[in-house]
Amino acid sequence: MRSPITAPKKPVTEPRKPRHGLARVLSKLGVCSRSQAEAMCIAGRVAVNGRVERNPERPTDADRERISVDGAEVRAAQKIYIALNKPRGIVVSAADERGRDTVYALLQSAGLPWLGPVGRLDKASEGLLLLSNDTAWAAHITEPSGALDKTYHVQINGLPDTAALAAMQAGVTDEGQHLAARSARLLRSGDRNAWLEVVLDEGRNRQIRRLLAALGFDVLRLVRVAIGPLQLGELAKGAHRHLSADEVRALSAHA
Repeated sequence: MRSPITAPKKPVTEPRKPRHGLARVLSKLGVCSRSQAEAMCIAGRVAVNGRVERNPERPTDADRERISVDGAEVRAAQKIYIALNKPRGIVVSAADERGRDTVYALLQSAGLPWLGPVGRLDKASEGLLLLSNDTAWAAHITEPSGALDKTYHVQINGLPDTAALAAMQAGVTDEGQHLAARSARLLRSGDRNAWLEVVLDEGRNRQIRRLLAALGFDVLRLVRVAIGPLQLGELAKGAHRHLSADEVRALSAHA
C-alpha cells in the first residue's frame, strides 16, 4: 500500500519588521531627537548604503541597511536612563533661542550620548526630570492614557483652607481647559505662606500655576519630588544619576 503523498512544508519565515522613516529610525537608535535627525537629513549629513539621503521620511530598515552620519556608521547606542534634579531658571531644551542655560549644560562633562527629556518642567520649576535615549520607553511612560502620577511640593503666598484644597481637586476651567489636581494637601504653613503637596495625573501646560492662580494664590516655588514610584530623594540640585534596571522597569510597569 502506497503512502499518501503530502506536499512539502513551506519554510517558516519570520515576519519582517515594519520599516520606518529615516529620521524616526535615527531617533529610535538613540542618535539624536527626531527633529534633529530631520535637520541632518535635509542638510545632507545622512547616508543610507553609501548614498546621501535627504528625505527624512525615506522608509528605512536599520537591520538590513547601513546608515551613516557625517561618514560614521550608526549603531544602536547603549540605552541610558538619567534622573536629574533641575534647578530653577534652567530651560528644558537642547538649545534656546534666547541663549538661556539649558539642562544639557549640566551634563556637558558627563561624557553621555544624546539624551532627550522625558516630559517637561518649565523654566521657573525645579526638581525631578528624566532623560533617556530610549525613545520607545520615553513614549510609553509619557503616553497620556497611562501617564504616571507626578508629585510636587508647592510654596504659595497665602494660607489655603480645606475649601481651597477641595476646589483644587474639583478643578477649574481656564482657557477652555479643565484643570484639577488628583490630590492636594497641606504640608506646613507659616504666617503668610504655605507648602502644599499636589499630585497630578495629567500634564497640561503650567497646570498647577494656572490652577492656583484661578483660586487666588501665586506660586513662589514649585518642586517636582516624584514621578510615579521614583522619588527625587537626596539628589543634589543640578546633579544627575543613572536609574537602576529595577527603577526603569518600575516606571514602565506603572505607566
